[in-house]
Amino acid sequence: MKSKKQTGIDMISGSMWDKILLFALPLAAGSMLQQLFNSVDAAVVGRFASSEALAAVGANTSVVSLFINLFVGISVGSNVVIANYIGKGKRERIPDVVHTTMLLAICSGLLLMVCGIAIARPLLQLLSTPKNVLDLAVIYLRVYCLGMPFIMTYNFAAAILRSKGDTKRPLYCLIVSGCINAGLNVVFVVGFHLSVAGVALATVLANVISCMMVLYFLMHEAEEIRFHPKKLAVHGSVLRTILRIGIPAGVQGMVFSFSNVCIQAAVNTFGSAVVAGSAGVVQPAAQIDHRRAGVGFQIIPHLPRKVALPHGHLQRTEALHQAAGIFLCH
Repeated sequence: MKSKKQTGIDMISGSMWDKILLFALPLAAGSMLQQLFNSVDAAVVGRFASSEALAAVGANTSVVSLFINLFVGISVGSNVVIANYIGKGKRERIPDVVHTTMLLAICSGLLLMVCGIAIARPLLQLLSTPKNVLDLAVIYLRVYCLGMPFIMTYNFAAAILRSKGDTKRPLYCLIVSGCINAGLNVVFVVGFHLSVAGVALATVLANVISCMMVLYFLMHEAEEIRFHPKKLAVHGSVLRTILRIGIPAGVQGMVFSFSNVCIQAAVNTFGSAVVAGSAGVVQPAAQIDHRRAGVGFQIIPHLPRKVALPHGHLQRTEALHQAAGIFLCH
């Protein structure tokens, strides 16, 4: 019987820096692709809807960025725990981490969906969103929040795959869903004239696709990280460890995005025309931030994997540490 093709990167043995690049480049692309969903939304409504619709999407850019960085940061917790078990050779404990992580993702996504829909209007009012685009901005954010369970599930499931060095398949999921998002944007806005609701709905459906794809990969893994829906359960010690690592990482990831939220609130006071104009400037900055945060956060979890190894791997650990520093600081 033929063994399944190796999908991960062995970062324990062999040359180091080439593997770091093979691991990191798909991460950088994937982090930017997630932000590009919002960029494509802005481009389509700006071209085919109205300046008010563009302003409504632009007013949500910093909020969306805040959510994404939070997800990436919290998912680091499960990534670290699994990578550490791999390094220690305690693979029998990995299934508990996988199923606790997935249940955490689903519950967190549902909680964020309910809270996001409930506070969308007060939040946007707090950010001084212009009154003439407030209703459109609320519609966009509420529809976007419907996809929170799928966004959370994708990010956590992708983090599990990345813990074994597989960064390519999560990227493939985002490429496919990104193309679907762009196509559905045009269909809903140009064909059905749904404006901001259309681009938000397209983003939700695209996130559903990426979620289903990464779950398919995870459910067909040959290793200990295979996901079995019937085995979903919370293992207390595992959950505490994930949250102890993930929450600080998530808060750290939100710091830069929170400054963008403050800037957006200031821009909003100048009116919808200025908000619409700033939308094209904010998007590239957000993509740079996602490249930095996404790659840095996902390289760091492999440090405990090296630390858990026997002595003699110090140079490899130092190389990985340097790589994480480069991506976090540039």
